[in-house]
Amino acid sequence: MNHDQTSRCTKASAVSAMWGREFRSYSGATLEQIPQLKKFSEADRFAMKVVSKVLPCRINQFVIEEQIDWERVPEDPLFQLAFPQKEMLSPEDFETMAALVKNQADEKTLSEAALRIHERLNHHPADQTTLNVPQLDGMPLPGMQHKYDQTVLFFPSQGQTCHSFCTYCFRWPQFIGASTLRFAAQGTNYLLAYLRSQRQVTDLLVTGGDPMVMKTESLARILEPLLAPEFDHIDSIRIGTKALSFWPYRFVGNADADALLRLLEKLVRGGKHVAIMAHLSHAQELRPPIVQAAVKRLQGAGAVIRSQSPILRHINDCPQVWAEMWRRQVRLGIVPYYMFVARDTGSRRYFEIPLVRTLEVYQGAVKQVSGLARKARGPSMSGGPGKIEVQGVAEIQGEKVFVLRFLQARNADWTDRPFFARFDPEASWLDDLRPAFGDERFFFEEEYAAMRSEAAAS
Repeated sequence: MNHDQTSRCTKASAVSAMWGREFRSYSGATLEQIPQLKKFSEADRFAMKVVSKVLPCRINQFVIEEQIDWERVPEDPLFQLAFPQKEMLSPEDFETMAALVKNQADEKTLSEAALRIHERLNHHPADQTTLNVPQLDGMPLPGMQHKYDQTVLFFPSQGQTCHSFCTYCFRWPQFIGASTLRFAAQGTNYLLAYLRSQRQVTDLLVTGGDPMVMKTESLARILEPLLAPEFDHIDSIRIGTKALSFWPYRFVGNADADALLRLLEKLVRGGKHVAIMAHLSHAQELRPPIVQAAVKRLQGAGAVIRSQSPILRHINDCPQVWAEMWRRQVRLGIVPYYMFVARDTGSRRYFEIPLVRTLEVYQGAVKQVSGLARKARGPSMSGGPGKIEVQGVAEIQGEKVFVLRFLQARNADWTDRPFFARFDPEASWLDDLRPAFGDERFFFEEEYAAMRSEAAAS
């Protein structure tokens, strides 16, 4: 190790020691132990407990103490992001679970009732378990997804939880204890073998859950082999995480935070582009000094931080919120990347917004920021056929329409191709839209249906 590296690591250790903190979290079963919730009525606390029996709930001490403004609760956006709300369940489902909880039903009965609700919540939208799972020598690889030609997703088994759960999370089936619903890969042999066979792949996205709950040595076993010459086609390594704002001590203070930074440095020196795909839903998340310190440490290791979030009712459905978030990200050197439409799963009913409103928020935010903050693409629906951007509303041939295009697609030939849907002020997802100009189908539907039929038959 040379002098510069030694100095950098010594300084990093000193910073970690200053910020060290023990991790502590609460689940739905321990919500009553959170002192800040005593300000709520007994009925409100009971409602949180009921919802947590259906939708996964985990909240850590950092989020409670540093991210939530308790003077603004329950409207505070980070409170909405972390704590279960009664309206996340339909009235009928809430009453069913409430009666069971009130009558002190046993865990088996509660689990069976929750499962019946889960079955109606669209576990894995966008054909994740059918069209996305790749094969190697005819064998499915269930801990991986390969939807777009250039990018492979990897779900390491050790990373299939999070420091805290977001209430909107579209990967909620990872956290409810149903092994048949989880994406989780045991080991890396199949990943490496698959990447060797797919020379068109340029990007590996390690995702979850949250890979940043893993120990550095476990991450290293996945990522260091990619420095070998046989993987020179892998240009970029992405790590999807919420830890930057939900547990920044992972980068500044944890026992192996310094080792993590050294791993990222090694990957960058080896010629890989390392991207931290940070899930940031509100400017408030970037306020704590420890979060800003974590940002600087990651950047110091050579990683680029890119931000993405769905647009969510109760949290960020306002142009001013997005504009401020993007401005704050740019000041910190974070690159705005995507504004997503909330997926059609889980607690969608609580967060969904009509597409016309998402477009108004995006366009309203873009008007308030400079070019550096206009890098976020969207609003984008990550649907079965691909990522579809809502570009605008127009009147063409006397018909009011949504103007749409593929940002990414299952068939690369669809990418960047514009198409049109009838204007519908209530539509909130691709499945709500119908083709414009009297067409019976969108241009991609026949081929997409054939893909699904072929997958079902195999």
